[in-house]
Amino acid sequence: MKFATLLLATALASPAFAAWQKTPTGLVVQPTTGSEKRVELKVYGNGLIRVIESDRPDPKLPPSIQVIAKPATSGFTTTEANGQVTLSTPALTATVRLSDGNVSFTDAAGQPILTEAQQAQFTPTSSEGMPFLRITQRFNKGTDEGFYGLGQHQNGQFNYNGEDVELAQYNFVIAIPFVVSTRNYGLLWDNNSISRFGNPKPYDLAGEAPTSLAVEGVDGSPGWTARYYLNDKLAVQQSERSINYQHIRDLRNWPAAARAQTVAAEGGQNTAGNAVQTQRVEWSGRVTPATSGLHRFRLYGSSYFKLYADGKLVMDRWRQNWHPWYHNFDLQMTAGKPVEIRIEWEPNAGYISLHHSAPQPEDERHALTLTSELAQAVDYYVVAGKDMDGVIAGYRQLTGQATLLPKWAYGFWQSRQRYNTSAEIVDVVKTYRKLNIPLDNIVLDWRYWEDPNWGSHEFDAKRFPDPQAMLNEVHALNANFMISVWPKFYPTTANFKELDKAGAMYTRNIEMGNKDWVGPGYLNSFYDPYSPAGKRLFWRQMQERLAKLGVDAWWLDASEPDMHSNLSPEERGWIMGPNPSGPIPGQSGASLYNSYSVPNATNVYQGQRRFTPNTRPFILTRSGFGGIQRTGSAIWSGDIASRWDDLREQIPAGINASMSGVPNWTHDIGGFALEDRFTRQDPAHLDEWRELNLRWFQFGAFTPLFRSHGEAPYREIYNISPEGSPMRAAMVHYTELRYRLMPWIYSLAAETHYNGGSLMRGLVMDFPADPQVKSIGDQYLFGRELMITPVTVFKQRTRPVYLPAGTDWYDLDTGQRLKGGQTVQVAAPAEKLPVHVRAGSIIPTGPVTQYVDEKPDAPLTLLVYPGANGQFSLYEDDGKTHAFEKGSYSRIPLSYDDSTGTLTIGPRTGSWKNMQPTRQIVVRWMGEGVGLDSPATGTPITYTGKPLVVRRP
Repeated sequence: MKFATLLLATALASPAFAAWQKTPTGLVVQPTTGSEKRVELKVYGNGLIRVIESDRPDPKLPPSIQVIAKPATSGFTTTEANGQVTLSTPALTATVRLSDGNVSFTDAAGQPILTEAQQAQFTPTSSEGMPFLRITQRFNKGTDEGFYGLGQHQNGQFNYNGEDVELAQYNFVIAIPFVVSTRNYGLLWDNNSISRFGNPKPYDLAGEAPTSLAVEGVDGSPGWTARYYLNDKLAVQQSERSINYQHIRDLRNWPAAARAQTVAAEGGQNTAGNAVQTQRVEWSGRVTPATSGLHRFRLYGSSYFKLYADGKLVMDRWRQNWHPWYHNFDLQMTAGKPVEIRIEWEPNAGYISLHHSAPQPEDERHALTLTSELAQAVDYYVVAGKDMDGVIAGYRQLTGQATLLPKWAYGFWQSRQRYNTSAEIVDVVKTYRKLNIPLDNIVLDWRYWEDPNWGSHEFDAKRFPDPQAMLNEVHALNANFMISVWPKFYPTTANFKELDKAGAMYTRNIEMGNKDWVGPGYLNSFYDPYSPAGKRLFWRQMQERLAKLGVDAWWLDASEPDMHSNLSPEERGWIMGPNPSGPIPGQSGASLYNSYSVPNATNVYQGQRRFTPNTRPFILTRSGFGGIQRTGSAIWSGDIASRWDDLREQIPAGINASMSGVPNWTHDIGGFALEDRFTRQDPAHLDEWRELNLRWFQFGAFTPLFRSHGEAPYREIYNISPEGSPMRAAMVHYTELRYRLMPWIYSLAAETHYNGGSLMRGLVMDFPADPQVKSIGDQYLFGRELMITPVTVFKQRTRPVYLPAGTDWYDLDTGQRLKGGQTVQVAAPAEKLPVHVRAGSIIPTGPVTQYVDEKPDAPLTLLVYPGANGQFSLYEDDGKTHAFEKGSYSRIPLSYDDSTGTLTIGPRTGSWKNMQPTRQIVVRWMGEGVGLDSPATGTPITYTGKPLVVRRP
């Protein structure tokens, strides 16, 4: 064995000896020309091939945080011909050109699916004195395929072909470097640092690069004309090269004469008691491009801001002042022809900047290009599948199967920012029970501790005098309890001191003097989840203070990690290091920038499994990365604002999160942070606030997890909707509908674990032959059976809906049957969400319950929609324990033959503790004019586990 290793090393060191060499897991090529000195391919299973491209013959790669699979040592072949070497598995073949290392891939049918368009680009760089490379690789130049995934992003993008996306964790951005293509392959980019999809070059501040975009002020001088107003009086007018108040460090450039006493999102007085001055800033400029084509812009902002191009309003947005983000817009521009740009901003202690990217060649813009700031080599995995579901299943084969969450997690959750006492928590659950509104989970957000003790995991005894009694009472009401735990600690706490002594705390945030926003502001920092000591101590501290009380689920907030908001990425990366105990040699905080959430969630998941081995852990984490689905975790879309634009952006964000391989996703129903006009519940805006919440709630009922959360006003159904109002009735209806659909929803959840399934599905996944769906990101499938079309415009009462071709569709409420392949205008009264059922669907339903499994012996109703053949597998288990991992579950296969009008209920397989051996089932035959709640009779049967055939009347 040692001789073989020596022979391989000798061969690779001498190009004259051999251009390539077979290895136990694949092959290695040493190109004869170009930047790549070594190209290695490894097989990880059928249809799974890894590519490592390096500018050196012996790259030293850190262990993967995303991938847990091991390379295969069989199931592939290697051949050489015509200056190329080929590595083949039945589902995927990779061919490497020996001259320059170019790699291309074909599918099982021999069709090209992915081809490197260039040699990898390597640019030496460094981080904290350690050597790294900036890397780029481009594939499929000029392609028309659709690209999806990449995590969760807040800019309304769905099909990423031709788009630019920055992969950098942020409060409401989740970076997962996995791309899924309509050509039925996926590409997992294995890098933990800030990365980019699309243009490899970061956007410039508009005006900073005059060679691509010249800016001229109103007086003809170079730069933007900036006007600063105090109380509507001009305080300062000056020329500015760029618009740049993006980060905390940039605020020092604010002109002294325009400084004001302001209070973010408040009115009247500031904390010093001084009268508040209103601020307004306007920037005007004639921007003249050097080249013609599609110029891309990003306005990064918070508070109120508007942007006009040649007098036309392009953008009118609001975002909470402490939480800015990018808002994209494109302008088709002609070289030498100026465009008038005007920006109006109400600062309110917020942030703003304008960024620009010059046109790319069209074939490069329409390509799959990935770039990372810090790397040791290009390292990516290609996954092939028969369809997109197969690709996502392959991704999970690499990064870990999605865990099956406890059944209650798919019920309704009530949360608030925040419940201040134990009495509030218990009273909310009691009120839901009194009103007979279903509820499964109540959530205690942050600050249940005394303010100076963040990280102590100790309840404030004045507000929570007996936490154990509180949990006991919640459990006695048949509800579950989730609690927020941050990876954040004040240095005065015993927990911090213990972690710090073990070398498991990042301390630079404290050294910088960064204080948080609580009360007077406190020094703070985060623990190191990569450290073995950090892993051990973080969970042990949670267990001793919280888990022992019987906490059912963990809310892992700020897991980006958000150590200090609105620092620059460079500063954020720096305070994430160094890794005190050195668990990953050669890595800096910046090189691990995107990955924190995975070891953090893994620590808690594994700790909980050890502590309560008979109960499924459940985690809600604000950030995610490749592999997060294996940690018992769901992700959510962070502290989003509460506006119609923000509701609209959640739809493609959720679909792409799901297509990134993370099946369990949720969002703050109603949005987290509100404008003053909504917070104050001004009569002039109250109807809009309520309608926005109702539309958001309808959407939430058909997302993987159904969760209401936000700042004031209170979000409980009985608080937000007046008693006896149509809004109250609609919110209760959709909550009850969620529980009626629970047998179907939980079966879908099981598919995510057993078969790589997805609950929230882009239309392109199920209708790949219909070109119309490739870029539809405001409709989606929930399961394969229901198509959901949220309404995202105030006072909109009809909604265009595209019905994918190849099947008929039924309106869920009216039963109206419609042909696919057309756009129809559907009624959308405020109390109704447009939902269409695919012909051939079989949907198992149950009765309304107040919590999941309240009535384990309740009859099932099978909704059967004619017009196509269909099938479904009803999955059941105990919903709580890990017994399913040892085969303790049952399945009942269901199939419908449309030609004969017969439903076959197949033989039940498997069993589990407390399974009902006999089930009463009603087969309800749906059809034209038969809505979900239409008066109808069904066919009742008694099912004992033996096959039955039921014929349509």
